[in-house]
Amino acid sequence: QVQLVESGGGSVQAGGFLRLSCVASGSRAIFNAMGWYRQAPGKEREFVAGITTGGITKYADDVKGRFTISSDNAQNTWYLYMNGLRPEDAGVYYCRGGIAGLSTGAWGQGTQVTVSS
Repeated sequence: QVQLVESGGGSVQAGGFLRLSCVASGSRAIFNAMGWYRQAPGKEREFVAGITTGGITKYADDVKGRFTISSDNAQNTWYLYMNGLRPEDAGVYYCRGGIAGLSTGAWGQGTQVTVSS
């Protein structure tokens, strides 16, 4: 059974930087895509960024140019580098390991990101 554990959330001022990490334990080899989603209070969970095992990336429009997703397949870990954080980026960030793209797979427990103006 696969377990995903996020870390790296915290509180920063607008314009600041955070790096989120997600470590997969168990049979990570089942994933062909990894991603990050976020959920703000009162809103639905939304896609932020994704990466395939082949290194193809995709980003939500509002994070393009500010966020970068990467993966270290040898360490079963993927990252989200968040630069130029804005208050609207705040929320709980969840990592996602997908077995058929990101539509089906496993979730992490979430890590809180707070951005003050």
